[in-house]
Parts: sequence; C-alpha cells; structure tokens
Amino acid sequence: MSLVLYAHPFSSYCQKVLVALYENDTAFEYRNLEDPAHLQALARLWPMKRFPILVDGTRTVIEATSIIEYLHVCHPGPVRLMPIDPLAAVGVRMLDRFFDNYVSTPQQKIVFDALRPAADRDARGVAEARAMLDTAYAWLERHLEDGRSWASGEEFSLADCAAAPFLFYADWTQPIPLARRHLRAYRQRLLQRPSFACVVEQARPYRHFFPLATLDRD
Repeated sequence: MSLVLYAHPFSSYCQKVLVALYENDTAFEYRNLEDPAHLQALARLWPMKRFPILVDGTRTVIEATSIIEYLHVCHPGPVRLMPIDPLAAVGVRMLDRFFDNYVSTPQQKIVFDALRPAADRDARGVAEARAMLDTAYAWLERHLEDGRSWASGEEFSLADCAAAPFLFYADWTQPIPLARRHLRAYRQRLLQRPSFACVVEQARPYRHFFPLATLDRD
C-alpha cells in the first residue's frame, strides 16, 4: 500500500481528507496520531507538526486541500471531487476557501480560546469570531436557497469535504439558528453521507477533547 495518512480522528482538517479518501474507497494506511511513534514520525516528515499529511512513496503532501487535489490527480476514483470544467473548478475552490477561512477559522478561534487559562483569554477576538460565523451562516443560507444538494451544485466535491467537518464543529460551537433552514438541512445531508458518517463514528471516542460542551447529538 503506497498511501500513508498521518491524521487524528477528531481533527476537522484530517476529517476533510478522510471524507475524500472514503468517497472513492481509496486504499491507504491510517497512522493515528494518538500513537506517540506516529506523532514523532510526523514531526520528522514535517517540522511544522501540522496534520494531516499524506505520504505517497517518496512524496510528502501537506495541507488538507492540497492532499485532496493530489488524490484527484494521482489516485482518482469514481467520485470526481473536482469538476472537469475549469471555471466550475474555480467555483469549487472558492467554496473550499470559504469553508476554511470563514467557518473553520473562527470556529477554531473560539475553541482554542476556551482551552486557554481564563486569564489569557481573548474576549474581543472570540466576539469577532462569533460575528464572523453568524455572517458565514447568513451567506451560506442565501447560497443554498436555490435548492442545490451540495455546496457547488448537484455533485459532491472538494467543497463538501471541507463543509462536512467544519459545519459539524461550527454548529457545536455556535449553533446554526433555526431560521437558517437551508443550511441546517445541508448539514444534515452531510451527516447522512456515508463517507462522513464513517468519519463521525471514528471520532466519537474523542469527543471529550471538545472544551465547550460534551455533546451526544450527531
């Protein structure tokens, strides 16, 4: 088996890549970073010590989006996560960036702040992050109003690989308002997608890591 993924089941960025792998039933070796030996190996491969990383023979690929694009090019499967049409591909990449920058980034700001000692917390930064999530929820609600099934239309794509874990944790961090019915329905469709349902189950034993609440839903 040539593909090796260094990842942690509870990490949203790792989950993003796992969804892509499971969508196409791509064979890979999963090196769970709960194992200290795998964590040490990751540090040798990538001094920034960020994950996931994918190793394919002598090639090491970092960053979740880049890993998914690499899989699309070098290990394609029946589910095309990037459109053939170049302009449509730009749209998918735009949405991928939206979920990374305007859903995941503020969500993680809130979570990381909760992990700090009380004296070191950044109340203003957290308020700004919550405002950004509210704005992102409103934008996504309008984006989904046309009845599309997935982020970029009727085909599951890279953008949905990002949306699945990021909206999962965002709703835990700042619940999506009931009025955002299109967005809430989209999140539910993502939860029902077999690839992401598998990821959610693999991460379930690690829910105690989440600092804001212990949630049994989802």
